[in-house]
Amino acid sequence: MAPSAGETSHTGQLTVAEALGVVRNNEEGQVHPAVTAVLEKAVGDVWRRIQAQPSNYVMSRDEFAVFNYHRNRFKDSQIAQQAVSRFWTNFRGDKS
Repeated sequence: MAPSAGETSHTGQLTVAEALGVVRNNEEGQVHPAVTAVLEKAVGDVWRRIQAQPSNYVMSRDEFAVFNYHRNRFKDSQIAQQAVSRFWTNFRGDKS
């Protein structure tokens, strides 16, 4: 089963933002493996950055969105809790 037209960008590559949109708007509970793969890679990348700088890495807004989607995975991690706290301490909201 391929992603629906709304699940892919014009290049055929699913972006992290698009993947998050798909899972947020999914009412059926099943998510296409391509969507899951994009989000798994993204959360793995963010987690590696946090682990490389556990005391001072500040996630971007997009990184936080991915990390927050997977928050249950990190619920027992003090490093993750501190990273979330740093995000909120440094969050400046929309720049518009």
